Amino acid sequence: MPAISDRGNMMPESPIRKLVPFAEAAKKKGKTVYHLNIGQPDIPSPEDALEYVRSNNLSFIEYSHSAGNETYRRKLAEYYKRYDIDIDYTDMIITTGGSEAIVFAFMACMNPGEEVIISEPFYTNYNGFAIEAGIKIKPITAKIEEKFALPPVSKFEKLITDRTRAILINNPNNPTGYLYKRDELEAIRDLVIKHDLYLLADEVYKEFCYDGREYVSVMHLKGIEDRTVLMDSVSKRYSMCGVRIGALISKNKEIISTGLKFAQARLSPPSYGQIAGEAAVATPESYFEQVRAEYVKRRDIVVESLNKIDGVLCPKPSGAFYCAVRLPIDDDNRFCQWLLEDFEYENQTVMLAPLSGFYSTPGLGKNEIRIGYVLNVDSLKKAMKCIEEALKVYPGRIK
Repeated sequence: MPAISDRGNMMPESPIRKLVPFAEAAKKKGKTVYHLNIGQPDIPSPEDALEYVRSNNLSFIEYSHSAGNETYRRKLAEYYKRYDIDIDYTDMIITTGGSEAIVFAFMACMNPGEEVIISEPFYTNYNGFAIEAGIKIKPITAKIEEKFALPPVSKFEKLITDRTRAILINNPNNPTGYLYKRDELEAIRDLVIKHDLYLLADEVYKEFCYDGREYVSVMHLKGIEDRTVLMDSVSKRYSMCGVRIGALISKNKEIISTGLKFAQARLSPPSYGQIAGEAAVATPESYFEQVRAEYVKRRDIVVESLNKIDGVLCPKPSGAFYCAVRLPIDDDNRFCQWLLEDFEYENQTVMLAPLSGFYSTPGLGKNEIRIGYVLNVDSLKKAMKCIEEALKVYPGRIK
């Protein structure tokens, strides 16, 4: 039998999804499983968007333009102006989720074997996207003791080689919830100019910034308009993860025209997803105000509950709806699987995401996990109690 490709063997399993069989088995035993492993909020999607899809009277579902429906792109261009991001509808490509936007950006901006610098821990699928595009991630580690603050630019500069083509940031960050400050982004901007690099930014959580903190987009940075690529998605913004609609945005026309060739190869983004996304653009600010207030309540319950447990460290996130947590455990993967296979508290348990899969440096994150505070307050309180009780009896607990 022919061998599986090297690329296939290198492709990592998702730490977010690989434990699903164990969660399913736990449920078959009658356990309640609180899913904190995945960024799937229980927040209702905007009703107007749902109703627009329900009432749609298409007689057949045709291909859209490879860059996405023009009506949707025009509305998105107006939406970004609310955030002082001045773009035209021709500056974007609608993609199949934010994931495809990231892959298109990698392939448009970098050749196989070239490098992108990313602060770790980072969104785990960047590892897989890099393998798909044939590029290499050069990680720079943010530390939990420093609340995952962006490492000094001097450390970024030390990683730059003749194969470095880009720096990628995720703001607000998944999995840490860290929100980058303007001066941090301006320092990265100066480095990008100095070394003739692209600056790629995954900003899918921009609606979710807390405690009065300012959202600063890379599109706000002056002097690098032709070097900047923004990746976005409706998944988290409107709690519509399943519609699979994102966007690749750049003022650099060559990047957009190159990305469009990849978009043409996959024909077009999902039709009904675009219909839902276009309708959702009209969602009022009051929707986001309510959602942000709900996430702040959830965040505070999770962070306060965890930091009361002996040996646990959970920095308070300023954005998104995740927190990265250090636990007194021997191995994150073993602990998360044990929770599903061998543990229960009042017939309940928790599904978490092992954080080692959110690093690129081998060996890091083995005593850390990611929690998505995506469930209602009552469920989160019960889930935190499960974690507290689990750490009392976990056989691999360390001092």
